[in-house]
Amino acid sequence: MNSGHVSSNDIQRLVLGDEYAFTVVYELYSEKIYRLAFRFLKDKEQSEEIVQETFINLWLSREKLDLDGNLWLYLYVISKRLSLNALREIGKSSNLVENILHQISELQNITEEKILAHDLELYAEKLIDKLPKQQQLVFKLSRVDGLSHKEIAQQLHISPNTVKNHMVDALKTLRAQLKYSDFLYLAVLFIHL
Repeated sequence: MNSGHVSSNDIQRLVLGDEYAFTVVYELYSEKIYRLAFRFLKDKEQSEEIVQETFINLWLSREKLDLDGNLWLYLYVISKRLSLNALREIGKSSNLVENILHQISELQNITEEKILAHDLELYAEKLIDKLPKQQQLVFKLSRVDGLSHKEIAQQLHISPNTVKNHMVDALKTLRAQLKYSDFLYLAVLFIHL
């Protein structure tokens, strides 16, 4: 294990049921998962339960892990879902909880999410850089600069339909290069047609 990341070799050992690899992953990520859960639940005992549930989930589904995947991303998604589910259970009849859930879903300044988003952006940028130049340009003008298809068409002196075709082709290429699970994570950042 190195500097907060798990190698594909470590994941492979985990997939094969290596308890030492599991222990190392636990030591590496349990504190981060606890902090994430505590931010939602504000309760020490419940947050510790989320950590346990997350790792039980990991162990039970270890054979499905992607050897080249981002294990922290996987654990983050599980623990966040479990935390939100727990929060809903706490106050099914409470409007206050619904308001909290709404505020949580709108928060963009959470440190872990920023790190996660940054990692995903770097990953996506590498993929985008492999696109043909015109597709790359259109994609970046749309996703990074936030221009509409019409604005891109005017800037590049092409038709809006050509812009749309470039976007469709770029997204097809990205989908083909991404595994389905990775695509779901990246969709949050990039993919809104």
